[in-house]
Amino acid sequence: MAAAPLPEPESREMGGEHAVSQRPDGTGRGALAPPRVRASADDAIRVLDELRRRGPLVHCMTNIVVAGFTANVLLAVGASPAMVENSEESAEFAQVADAVLVNLGTLSPDKVTAMRAAVAAAARAGTPWVLDPVAVGALAYRTRFATELLASGPAVIRGNPSEILSLAGVTDSAGRGVDSTSGSRDALERAIELARRQGTTVAVSGAIDYITDGAVVLDVRTGHEMMTRVTGVGCALGALVSACCAVERSPLLAASAATTILTVAAEVAVKRSEGPGSFAVSLLDALYRLDSAALRTHAG
Repeated sequence: MAAAPLPEPESREMGGEHAVSQRPDGTGRGALAPPRVRASADDAIRVLDELRRRGPLVHCMTNIVVAGFTANVLLAVGASPAMVENSEESAEFAQVADAVLVNLGTLSPDKVTAMRAAVAAAARAGTPWVLDPVAVGALAYRTRFATELLASGPAVIRGNPSEILSLAGVTDSAGRGVDSTSGSRDALERAIELARRQGTTVAVSGAIDYITDGAVVLDVRTGHEMMTRVTGVGCALGALVSACCAVERSPLLAASAATTILTVAAEVAVKRSEGPGSFAVSLLDALYRLDSAALRTHAG
């Protein structure tokens, strides 16, 4: 399955501070709202430069629908992808990789075993790993597995609004398969709670992307609706977040940089596209050619 966040019905205008009431213990639902700021183009430029300079090895445990596109996205930005997904090799490879992606799109019993082993190996090696909880909430098996994986400390959880709501414990938020039935703004408060509870960074995709570690919320307002017309763009973002975590110590900045890089490239690519097919090709070209001028023009 491929995660494909649906566009939100609301416009892209700047929103105000998210209203969250304060609770005496200062934690969980009702805690003081963290400040919201625009993600920095300078951070995206710096992280992209590091990606191209260091070429991190990214261990991708992703789904069969998007594996090729995901690998091409990583290659376009200068990272090195490897799709090692069987239970005999996943732990060994996770120890030598610079980052690990765990995407739940097309699970099988062997892949679940492989993911458990890879996550444990990454934790022992101190390697950052990213959880992409594809279709969590819509299917019970993967929802239980994703909840289990939370205890192993992902550096970033990246998902669409329905997936994040479900992972945060909202029981009536199941999406339509891999598609979200909620907007990213609807999931923001729960994303903040999830980040605080798990001590991690949560990235919610949508018309406006929100990235939060529970202490601050970064907004990414670039991107284009055409991203939802090509399968695998959301999943490739999870891989790109993993690559950025390999070269940027702060998972919050890594996730916001990855989101900015992909969404700005989408804005560039759509101008050279006639439809989804040419957009997919143009997106890879735009990622390969992306420079500081384009990032500052679109995201600055």
